[in-house]
Amino acid sequence: MQEYAKFHIVRMFLQNLNHCNHRLKSTSSPIYLIRNFSLWSMKKDPDLESALSRNRRWIVNNQIKNIIFRYPNQVVPVNYLQKKFKTLDLQGKALNWLKKYPCCFSVFLGNDEYYCRLTKPMMFLVEEEEYVKEKQEPVYVERLAKLLMMSTSQRLNVVKLNELKRNFGFPDDYLIRILPKYPDMFRLINHSGRRSSMEIELVSWYPEFAISAIEASAQKQGCEPCFACTLPSTWVKSWERFCEFNSTPYISPYADPIGLLEGSKEMEKRTIGLVHELLSLTLWKKVSIVKLGHFRREFSLPEKLNVLLLKHPGIFYVSNKYQIYTVLLREGYNGAELIDKDPLVIVKDKFGELMQEGLHEYNQRHRLLNLEKMKKKGMISVRSEKRKDNSIEVSEQDDTGDVGGLFNPEERKRFYKVLLGDAP
Repeated sequence: MQEYAKFHIVRMFLQNLNHCNHRLKSTSSPIYLIRNFSLWSMKKDPDLESALSRNRRWIVNNQIKNIIFRYPNQVVPVNYLQKKFKTLDLQGKALNWLKKYPCCFSVFLGNDEYYCRLTKPMMFLVEEEEYVKEKQEPVYVERLAKLLMMSTSQRLNVVKLNELKRNFGFPDDYLIRILPKYPDMFRLINHSGRRSSMEIELVSWYPEFAISAIEASAQKQGCEPCFACTLPSTWVKSWERFCEFNSTPYISPYADPIGLLEGSKEMEKRTIGLVHELLSLTLWKKVSIVKLGHFRREFSLPEKLNVLLLKHPGIFYVSNKYQIYTVLLREGYNGAELIDKDPLVIVKDKFGELMQEGLHEYNQRHRLLNLEKMKKKGMISVRSEKRKDNSIEVSEQDDTGDVGGLFNPEERKRFYKVLLGDAP
């Protein structure tokens, strides 16, 4: 009976599909089939696509660094890291992975068990990062206040904010590190008692913070606040639409949106200004559109935010790199390089350089070992070794299987869904 029901359902589906095809062929006016998902994209910019790239190895090593740093005595059994590899969506042996980054991780044998700790250069970077976080505390306080001031109720849900805390540079423990020090600015409220309903509320309004990046730039230049466009001059139609949009008065994201009609030009102006300000407050001038959409009610964002952002290619760049829709502030970049780097970004760049240095060292050592093996087997001569010296490269996986299925599109998609903060 069940098999008959399945057959009947499939037959009805095919009949409906044929009926639709017949109507498409027979009618003089086109019929558009509306899907329950939207396909949207923007002309690719190679430089900005490069800027959106997040090295998956950097992400994994940053996670390992945090695990080691928080472990007692900052010495972790490799077997413990092996168990954590599953949460990082990695396969293979943790020991092989750690040995690829000798500048970052020091692996040693004790009591017939391998242990790992951070190297001295790595510890210096961790200490520098902590120092920067302490020095930047007033900046984090201002950023948090600005986010709350842009909210229509001057409150933000903690669970939602935690999804973007790294985008704004907030420490993981910002709730206990920052909020208790500034009771005259922030307070935690929870009317229902559920953890998911906990909110941060702004206690007092600060006029000195209610100045957007666009308004601050206009004050320096002595002109009226307006948006900047960095598109090539050949984008004639986009420039025309931008100039038309920019000709109307700027609306501050800190202004009360009450009275602005949804779908009006004024509301669009305010929304674009708000997204611009949010991106200006982030470390890398970019944010996930999906995560941004979680604040639709708090920031009075339109339901189809993606469509609105695509209408303004001169201000924003929208990408689907790694199957994650991201919006990036064009004026924040010169080519692929971030123009104004937050001190915390500079420290993280140093970590990436140290990681690459260790990987290069590992590759060089491994290459020489492979050459020696080939010599002993008589596979190459001294002359061919010199000729091929610059052409032999060690694969990133190099028969260790340590990144497993990350080169599979579906595995990569799941990996970035879990790890990107900002991921990217």
